[in-house]
Amino acid sequence: MSDDTIRLVTIGRILRRRWRLLAALALVGALVGYGTSVLLLPPRYTASASVLLPGQWEERELLTQVDIATSSAVVDRAAATLGWKGVNGTELRDEVSAKAADGNIIKISGTADTPERAQRLSDQVAQQFVTFTARIAGGSTDLEAATGTEALRKKVAETNRRITDLAEAADPGRTVESVQARTELEKLRTTLAEAMKKLDEADPATNKANMVVMGPAARPEGEAPPTRVQLIVAGALLFFLLTVVGHLAALRMSRRLRTEPEIAAALGSALLGTVDVPGEQPEHRPEDRGPRARIRRLLGLDTRWDVPPPQSSGDEADSRIRYRRVCARLRDRLPAPRRLLVVVPDGDEIARRAAGRLVAEAGSDPSPGSSSRGHPMLRLVEVSVDRPIVPDRDTESGALVVLSAGRWTAEELAGIAEACADGRHEVVGIVVAGTVRARPPRSAGHPPDEATLALAVRGHATGGSA
Repeated sequence: MSDDTIRLVTIGRILRRRWRLLAALALVGALVGYGTSVLLLPPRYTASASVLLPGQWEERELLTQVDIATSSAVVDRAAATLGWKGVNGTELRDEVSAKAADGNIIKISGTADTPERAQRLSDQVAQQFVTFTARIAGGSTDLEAATGTEALRKKVAETNRRITDLAEAADPGRTVESVQARTELEKLRTTLAEAMKKLDEADPATNKANMVVMGPAARPEGEAPPTRVQLIVAGALLFFLLTVVGHLAALRMSRRLRTEPEIAAALGSALLGTVDVPGEQPEHRPEDRGPRARIRRLLGLDTRWDVPPPQSSGDEADSRIRYRRVCARLRDRLPAPRRLLVVVPDGDEIARRAAGRLVAEAGSDPSPGSSSRGHPMLRLVEVSVDRPIVPDRDTESGALVVLSAGRWTAEELAGIAEACADGRHEVVGIVVAGTVRARPPRSAGHPPDEATLALAVRGHATGGSA
């Protein structure tokens, strides 16, 4: 597992180098969202009707009315009135909702597959709610109480008539007693009127039962969430984020070796140096021309995303110095000139290009027969990391492993080292190759100093990695 911290630059590298894959998977996510909207979540429309509750209502009473509006008694009556084929009250109960709004208003919402049906559903439920509430608040549920209230009204009316008769029978204004009697009678009439007014206000059949539907529900113009567009966008965004998270998880869980000491420890040999390879499009070999290879190239999967971008390097002369220093260190490690195998993991295009140039550089030794001994003769072989096999020892006696960093695990490199041991080849050194941005060649007015180059190569190099 890699302990490297995941930074924003890593996410930016994913976006730059995997944008084709991200776009393709986002398109797949959009198609999945569209399919979900068609098969699992077809378009739905919601309409709302408002019912006004006059009078003074407490919060718990409003919540009770909300429960009544969505009860089976109301919804079943609405379903029976609508008469939709194959739709009963139990199914409609899931499509009806209600909530209490400000100003003693109950908003009743109905959801259906078309705007017309949603409008009819909400209107019908609101009407059935008002009718049912009036029925349970009116006299039909308590006939005895209604009869008593009506009899009380008749008694009060009869009492008012008797008060009028008594007031007319009294001697108006002639004596003090008659004036007091008329005053008391008027007070009694006023008290009875106030009592009947309070009785009417306390009667729910004359107050709270007078609910009003505030017009028909407006026909919805858009779909209820989640809409088809929302599902498509959500699918594309989900697949995009999952792809990015998958790349980050793969980087976090990666066991590929990225540093020279780790690579040297896995192969059990010394690092001779690092060399540069100009960054360019890799050559497509014959085995990479099938349909799967074309798809990988189309999606950008044939290039690594988890390696840093190529750093700027020197010109051709500087790069040649690095290769010559590696050849000089390799020569100094051998007791006598001999032939070596240059082992490159199969599929490592950067290492293959570096090894090819290293072979060419070793073969161009200007004085192979001089007293300073020439460079060893190198032969390039590519080895599969799945089942590594190295040619048996014949004319070559030893192996030089060339590979790029951040591509192979410790187990894969250990397998290559074992394959070299099975072929009786000692791993005499390791060369790590990396890509750089090539600079333009030097101008004709500043030719490289060949004497300095020769001195840098011919001397005994004892330093670290080039």
